[in-house]
Amino acid sequence: MSIPTPTGRRLDRDGETYVELVRTFRAPIEDVWAAVTESDRLARWLGTWTGDPAEGHVLFQMTFEGDDVPREAFRIDECVPPHRLRITTSMPYDGENPEHWLLRVDLAEADGVTTLTFAQNVPDPEMAENVGPGWDYYLDRMVAAETGGDPAAIDFDDYHPAFADHYRKAFG
Repeated sequence: MSIPTPTGRRLDRDGETYVELVRTFRAPIEDVWAAVTESDRLARWLGTWTGDPAEGHVLFQMTFEGDDVPREAFRIDECVPPHRLRITTSMPYDGENPEHWLLRVDLAEADGVTTLTFAQNVPDPEMAENVGPGWDYYLDRMVAAETGGDPAAIDFDDYHPAFADHYRKAFG
């Protein structure tokens, strides 16, 4: 595999500042949608979820950040298959005042190529130096999982702290 480079950029939208990253897949939009919304597909590169999305929320579990990572509540704010997903997360380890993050996934297909645009809000610009490298890492794991590669071959040490300066400059 080639040496990764930071791909995220700053996006200001709807009064929020986001880190936005893009990946492309030579796959139908429905297939990429499944990779981000079906628990067993998501498990290959990020984590799993339980619950009934029809109720408007699920519990999400990161599976590649250690055994003691608590499940997060994901409120599904908008779901327009296979094009748009909006989620608000709640961090259970933040006590009575959990931090809420906004996640945006947008998909578009043209000429057999599906473009995934992912964004997470960063209410504190200092968060970007960790959020950006983290999502570069996870989205590269997604690309590996969806293209027949080995997500385990993607090493977080290649992303952080190496990418932190790129994101500090973009959000500073």
